[in-house]
This record gives sequence, structure tokens and C-alpha cells, in this order.
Amino acid sequence: MFRIICSALLTFVICGVGTAKAQSWKAGAAQANITPQSFMWMAGYAARTRPAEAKMTELWAKALALDDGSGKPAVLVTVDLVGIDRGLSTGIREELAKKYGLTSAQVAINCSHTHSGPVVARNLRPMHEYSLEPAQQELIHKYADFLHASVVEIVGKALAGLAPARLEWASGTTDFAVNRRNNKEAEVPMRREQGKIVGPSDHDVPVLAVKSADGKLLAVAFGYACHATVLDGYAWSGDYPGFAQIEVEKAHPECIALFWAGCGADQNPIPRRKIELAEKYGRMLGAAVNGILAGPLAPIAPKLATSYAEIPLVLAKLPTRDELVQQSTDKNKYQAMRARMLLEDIDAGRPLSQTYPYPVQLWRLGSEQSGGQVQWCFLGGEVVVDYAIRLKAELAGTKTWMAGYTNDVMAYIPSRRVLTEGGYEGGGAMVYYGMPTIWSEQVEASIVEEIHRQAK
Repeated sequence: MFRIICSALLTFVICGVGTAKAQSWKAGAAQANITPQSFMWMAGYAARTRPAEAKMTELWAKALALDDGSGKPAVLVTVDLVGIDRGLSTGIREELAKKYGLTSAQVAINCSHTHSGPVVARNLRPMHEYSLEPAQQELIHKYADFLHASVVEIVGKALAGLAPARLEWASGTTDFAVNRRNNKEAEVPMRREQGKIVGPSDHDVPVLAVKSADGKLLAVAFGYACHATVLDGYAWSGDYPGFAQIEVEKAHPECIALFWAGCGADQNPIPRRKIELAEKYGRMLGAAVNGILAGPLAPIAPKLATSYAEIPLVLAKLPTRDELVQQSTDKNKYQAMRARMLLEDIDAGRPLSQTYPYPVQLWRLGSEQSGGQVQWCFLGGEVVVDYAIRLKAELAGTKTWMAGYTNDVMAYIPSRRVLTEGGYEGGGAMVYYGMPTIWSEQVEASIVEEIHRQAK
């Protein structure tokens, strides 16, 4: 079935997935327009000096529910936003548990990381909480409530739309992502011509196709590991992931396309900063997905397992209160804002913690006995590409799908290599997230160990 529900704030599109009785998978999908109703402050760039003032594309929240017949579904939620913080994510998942009986293992909320969306709750807190006027702060709080309600609503619609389906998968490639730590942006066009792009990247484009019993494509979830930072203006936009979803839905008009961001924290779309480039990269990614859908896809047997844990990810040496007082007058305003924020927490009886509750999640779709199993790993934060390269090598290659920016975008997540090298991804970005210091050298080992534990 296909129906549209409209209200003053939300537009939902709900797709059922056929009526065949022979299939054991069930699936349902829904989406809601989450473009802000007011021109509020935008997230992602500290250099912005005013709120949004135009709209290039709509922003969407989308939900895909999958059930292998056990009655314990998994729901992927994708949002065209820079990130969500732990408080907002926890509140959403608690309501999903109360309303629909979903555990944290059964829900993954992935952010596209577009830098052309609104500020969301307390994500990137030092960048806005101490610098924006009360009217903007009020818009930020109202938007967080609106987003919360929208996500809960579409998850309910996706679950209500569960119907027999079949699942298939394949993996392709596209190559506009460039490791920004190893290639100067101005040199990239020349390096491309000379075939001298260097540094690790993950160009895989994994695709999950949800079809009706007669083969009609009704939903597709696809990923890519690259920052959504082509655009830096003052117009709402899903950036290249938004254009890619538009491209897929244009080719398959009754399909809901969901983009999930991979481990691309050190990857940029280069060259960038032009609308036509965002459209170009969206077409490239969309063409890769459409090409995969046109070719042979492997069936996924109706078997689903989900797991979730929050591990105590250890930070390096914490600053003292005296050091924070000194930092509170730093010439770098974001360093000063972070120090003020942490001092307020300490004075309110919330001392700095040596660890952070870091979310690690794994879904297993299919079975080894029935043609293979997709292992879908979801990690919090802005995860560098080293994790994808390592875990694909250690687990199941392209059958291992690596997502970052999921459930809680609290900071950059460097590998041990990147942490040791330093730089923005290695530690400099922690200021903008309000983290008191950098991660300890245990960071990579702890995360990888937990993924292997869940995979077993």
C-alpha cells in the first residue's frame, strides 16, 4: 500500500512491501520532512555568522523496519543532520522502548552529517550554547522536540507497515572521497589527473534492497564514507547525500532511499564549495547505487540478530580545575567556551569523567548456511576510515558494512595511528564537541575488541 499523511508540521510517506505469503522477511518504511520551519542557526561550521536564509533541498528523517519473522524487528533511522547528542538519542530510544518495545540493540539512528542543516540540541555544544541569543536557543530546543516526535512517529509508521518482503544486497564503488589528512585540497585536481591521490579511503558503496514478492523495489539503504561538506552556505541542504537520495528516488519513484554515513571522518568530497559539485557527487553516488540495483544482487535469508553495548571509552589525562580556569580566558573563543561549560558542570556537582559511554552496535542479516551474512556495524561519533579498512579485513570484507555517526555523535573517533599523528581528527576537534581532553591510546583497541565480541 502507499499512502500520505499530512499535518501542519510533518509529511509522512509510508510504504508497505507487498502481500506475498511465501516470504519470511517483513519490512516497512516511512519518512518525514524535518526541514526547520524557521530560519535558525546552522550546524557544522564555526565561521558562520548568521542563521539560515534559504532552502536548497528538504531535509528528511527516514525509517526502515526489518523483521525476520521472530517479531523482534530492527529499525534503521537516517536523518539529514550533522549529528545528535547522547541526551536526545537516549530520549528517543527510551520512548521507542516504551511505545513499541524496541531495545537499543534494535534501533540505529544514523546521521548523514550534512553541514547544511540546523543545530540539533546539545550536539557541538560549545559552538552555540554560549554564543547565540535566547531567541535562537529557543528555536534549537523546539527543533529538538520536533525531531524527537518526528523520529518516534516514523518508526511507528514503519512498524505498522511491516509486510512480507525479500531482502537482497550487493556492493559497488564510487571515488569522490579524498583523505584530507594526506592531500592538500588545492592540489587534489592535479593529483587526480596524475593518479597521485594518497592516504587510506573506503570507496565501497554497500546497498540493501527491499523488494516486494514480485520484485518491485520499495526501499533501499546505501552508505558511503565521506564528509557531507561540499556546501558551506546559508541554505538548508542534504548536501551530496541528499542529492544522491533524490537521484535514487527519481529512478525508482515509489522507493524510499535511505543514506547512512560510513567511517569517513577524515574523508572530504574534493573539490567542493559549489552547488554543482554537490549535485555532481550526489549523481555519482546515486548512479553507483542505481547501477548496483540494475545488476545481480545476492538474496539475504530471513535471519536477524542485533546487539548493542556502551563501552567505557577511556580519555587521556583530564584537566584540573585550575587549568580550566586558565583556559576560560583563552584567546580561542571555543577553547574558552568549552572551559566555561566544563566548569559549570563541575560546580553543579557533575565532575569530569575519565570515560565516555561509547555506543557499539552490530546487526547480522542472513546466515552463513544460506548464502552468506551481512554484518552491519554501527559506531558513535565521527569515525576515521582506518576502522572500516581494518574491520573489513578482519571480518568479512564487503559483507562487513561500517557506519559511523550513529546513536551519539560525541566527538571524532581516531584510530591509534591518527591519535598519535595528532591534528584535527586526532584531538583538535575535541574542543568543538566539549570533550575535556583527547582519547587515550586504548581507543582503537577497545572499539575493535567490542565489535569482535559482538560478532562472535
